[in-house]
Amino acid sequence: MPTIYDLKPRFQALLRPITARLAAAGVTANQVTVAALLLSVAVGLAIVLWPAARWPYLLLPLVLFVRMALNAIDGMLAREHDMRSHLGAVLNELGDVVSDIALYAPLASLPEVRGVWLGGFLLLMVISEMSGVIAVQIGASRRYDGPLGKSDRAFVIGLVGLLLGLGLAAGAWLNWVVAVLSVLAAVTVVNRARAALREVAA
Repeated sequence: MPTIYDLKPRFQALLRPITARLAAAGVTANQVTVAALLLSVAVGLAIVLWPAARWPYLLLPLVLFVRMALNAIDGMLAREHDMRSHLGAVLNELGDVVSDIALYAPLASLPEVRGVWLGGFLLLMVISEMSGVIAVQIGASRRYDGPLGKSDRAFVIGLVGLLLGLGLAAGAWLNWVVAVLSVLAAVTVVNRARAALREVAA
């Protein structure tokens, strides 16, 4: 199923010159991964500490885009500049999940958002990423099937942050967004599991 992740090769091509300069400066893939995680946690804390302010929500789409770029850069540093490591693989997978939780969970600070619904979405999000990693355990490739991959989630939540930052009142529409995302996350889990099983069978 199509996903924004399919655009990754083009995005990487744009970032390759920056990646080369970082590698020449001695920046490591793991340092970039940790930087993306710390950036996400910082913005998540800003939303929690200033839930009534608009600026943390305006930062959300910007940070999600920057984090997406950093994720692409750390991968290219590892693959194209001989920086692969077991620690890097662990940091990459855990960092993505922790970063997403750090950025999305603070939305529960809005009174209009039902914490149970948001918690259900976060759980499904984690399961969907786990299903992608489990594919490797059974001999398939790491699965990134949609419809709600990491980049897709970032696009939707970034748009939500932009709307809130521009002054759109929080309301019941936020819970409907979370509900739709939850359904798409559940479909993603099924799609990734099926794709992994098909790949192994082939």
